[in-house]
Amino acid sequence: MKKGNGEVGLVKYSVTKIVIYPNDVLRVKTKKIEAISTRLIEEIEELKKELVEAENGAGLAATQLGIEGRFFGIKDPTTKKVQVFINPEITKSFGEKAFPLIVRDDKTTEDFLEGCLSFPDYYGTVRRHLKIEVKWQELINKKLVTKKKTLDGFEAIVWQHEADHLDGILFVDWIGLEGGKFYRWKGEKKEEWDVNKVIEGKL
Repeated sequence: MKKGNGEVGLVKYSVTKIVIYPNDVLRVKTKKIEAISTRLIEEIEELKKELVEAENGAGLAATQLGIEGRFFGIKDPTTKKVQVFINPEITKSFGEKAFPLIVRDDKTTEDFLEGCLSFPDYYGTVRRHLKIEVKWQELINKKLVTKKKTLDGFEAIVWQHEADHLDGILFVDWIGLEGGKFYRWKGEKKEEWDVNKVIEGKL
């Protein structure tokens, strides 16, 4: 996922390995990771590296690198450190899904625009739960350790976006299904765009 806000026109891309839609690997539903392997460790390190280098990236799923593993990473916006979540699950959601808003200092609001590194220059409004409980596993001392946490706000949005990736679901699917706004960025300006054309692969 790319960081979303009302000023997302100036985006720099330094990542070269990100799979771009409509590559079929983005529709793969990944399987639970049952054991640790050297290959898994290498894939996790690769994902961390790619996400750190993605200047506007907030999260990255394994399938976005062509890896059919059930894990994703989320980058801390301050430290740039990437935390990897293996076999993630949303165990509880609070309230109804809603289109997230950004609240400015003067209390006015604007739409939160969600983006994706696999869809350069495309953004839209996506209904998300604003608070969720989650469970996942982390690789600690070559063992899978289960952890739990309650997330809200931006972190909850990113988690849902990345978890969708692991089931072959993309943010454009939700926009098309639930009638969200959709835009293509050209230079420093955004223009309304037909999400169904993008879903069909007409980027």
